[in-house]
Amino acid sequence: MPPPVALVLTFVFVGALFWRDSRRNQNSGRAIWIPVIWFFVVGSKFISQWLTLFGIPVGAASQEDGSPIDAVFFFGLIIAGVVVLVRRKISVAEFARNNVWLTVFIVYGFLAITWSDFPFVAFKRWIKTLGHPIMALVVLTDPDRIGALRRVMSRSAFLMLPLSVLFIKYYPEYGRSFDAWTGAATNSGIMNNKNELGYACMIFGLFFLWRTLSVYRIKPFSEMRNELAISGIFLWMVWWLLSMSDSATSLSCVILGGATMTIVSSRIVSKRFLGTYILLGLALAITLQMSIGGYDDVLKALGRNSTLTDRTAVWTDVIALDDSPILGAGFESFWLGERLERMWQKWWWHPIQAHNGYIETYLNLGMVGEVLLVLLLLATFRKARDELQRDLDFGRYRLGVLFAIIVYNYTEATFKGVHLVWTLFYLIAIDHPLQSVVPSTIAERPTAPPKLAPTRYTVLPGAALAPKGRVV
Repeated sequence: MPPPVALVLTFVFVGALFWRDSRRNQNSGRAIWIPVIWFFVVGSKFISQWLTLFGIPVGAASQEDGSPIDAVFFFGLIIAGVVVLVRRKISVAEFARNNVWLTVFIVYGFLAITWSDFPFVAFKRWIKTLGHPIMALVVLTDPDRIGALRRVMSRSAFLMLPLSVLFIKYYPEYGRSFDAWTGAATNSGIMNNKNELGYACMIFGLFFLWRTLSVYRIKPFSEMRNELAISGIFLWMVWWLLSMSDSATSLSCVILGGATMTIVSSRIVSKRFLGTYILLGLALAITLQMSIGGYDDVLKALGRNSTLTDRTAVWTDVIALDDSPILGAGFESFWLGERLERMWQKWWWHPIQAHNGYIETYLNLGMVGEVLLVLLLLATFRKARDELQRDLDFGRYRLGVLFAIIVYNYTEATFKGVHLVWTLFYLIAIDHPLQSVVPSTIAERPTAPPKLAPTRYTVLPGAALAPKGRVV
């Protein structure tokens, strides 16, 4: 198929999906487009990178300051999100009460700016990371939070996955790149590298698996059939793109998250004892590893070696460079200055992260930050477990995504910066009471119930009709 024809067909397909989604969600507020734009830009390429891709000069971006165009764009999105939350009368104090450890982690990150060697750079990066909770709150404070979550994830997938297929198959000059580790040609889609394509597939793979598990609730049957067809198409895209990206970690996390969502849905699994099951499973895994091994066999099955493509060597080097084990180098400050230069002198592919979320947190925030991260993950697990009692459908999604993110950060660092997996974590980590939501626009306001004609009688269960004020 000629590339121009493929391009037109892709846009027709995407346009049809958006048209169908808008028809099914006619009361959806405009505010939902703010996190959709955030998801697309953070998950694919920044604005400056898109402009550069198509030959528009934007100037060089530095490691310390990034691109001014990107800074203005993200700041604009953050302000737009803040405006929505102010109109919905979202209270910071209420957010802090319902999300104690998340608030402590954010505040500690702000305090860590003060001991950074580059405080102004750290401050700008901290402001940018506020986009994660703000975008999550725009979704979770919607009058229909589950519907808003589905719309954001669906619309982001409608853009990112078909365009990635298009770029790889028909525009390889844009959709392929060279692996920084091996120098081999790789497929990146509309992302910057194969790892980014992998985590996007992980995010949307988990979403469409969840959507498939929930499809039985949809009535009538014809609509359920259409939902199954769409989910099937996008799950096929996820599978194809994962095979093109050769991202073993992302594939493993999709399988883990999908298995978690399926298992916790079973009636024979007690939701109250999930923590006990996990501890027993970890103890069994450790026992098996100590007795018969198996870790290297699992890596070999995934097509990886024991060094995880030299990641373990990078971990050793960055830990050796760390000179502040208690507090860390400061918020998002380790990969700056002399430390960055020394790492780039040794590693020709110029790493800018530790490729492990827990080590990355340790380098920037020290042991204090590491402890806070663990407490945050445990608090998020507790929230997801409790959600299973209130709403099994959303609870299993939160739990499946949480486990996938925890495992994913073993080989990639996503608890940092402007990262799509970090945004997704905030979506499942934040609790917000639904009863306090005040819609921000007329389009989002629920329809008022019809007024009933006044009556002279009061009806009580089990009582006969009586004049108002008297009970028979």
